[in-house]
Amino acid sequence: MDQADFHYYEPSKGHGLRHNPFNAIIAPRPIGWISSRNAAGQLNLAPYSFFNAFLYDPPIIGFSSISWKDTVKYVSETREFVWNLVTMDLGERMNVTATPLDHGVSEFEAAGLTPIPGRHVAVPRVGESRAAMECKVVEVSQLANARGEKVEGWFVLGEVVAVYIDKTLIEDGVYNTALARPILRAGRGGDYLEVRTENMFEMKRPAGSSKPEFHGT
Repeated sequence: MDQADFHYYEPSKGHGLRHNPFNAIIAPRPIGWISSRNAAGQLNLAPYSFFNAFLYDPPIIGFSSISWKDTVKYVSETREFVWNLVTMDLGERMNVTATPLDHGVSEFEAAGLTPIPGRHVAVPRVGESRAAMECKVVEVSQLANARGEKVEGWFVLGEVVAVYIDKTLIEDGVYNTALARPILRAGRGGDYLEVRTENMFEMKRPAGSSKPEFHGT
């Protein structure tokens, strides 16, 4: 393709479009539906679209926040959080938990969700979620730009210490991603995608490109 076929921009100078394309290009992205608890025992539940997995062994997941929100504050205090899977049937209630509520008001209650106590962390998981991961905080760090200047963004990494999976999502010993019908962020203000069985396909990886011993225990 010719250079003229590309819309080119430098982020520091503006994108020139009606909506910032950055998070629409890097899509779809799994949703970091994070439950947390502060030192006083107050609960928080919020969705983060900048979320993913980063390591097999130990299993590490992480999310970033564009400001110092309650979730970051809470996990910094207690060093624990739980990730909860967002599926199609929970989409609307997940969206409710993104609503700015008065301090002390529980997102669990506002969205009609059930807090289930953790086994290894003092943070509840979402009882209606079909998969969840209890995590111990590895790192909470403020992000910086290429010049080393601190920016309004915080990155949280957590080691997964316990995993919950709805048994109906496991077939022949393998977790079937599409059976849960997870939804993912797809950019703009409210675009989402749903994973369905008919849209999944398998692509064999080249020999030697993936080593089972690297995938953790």
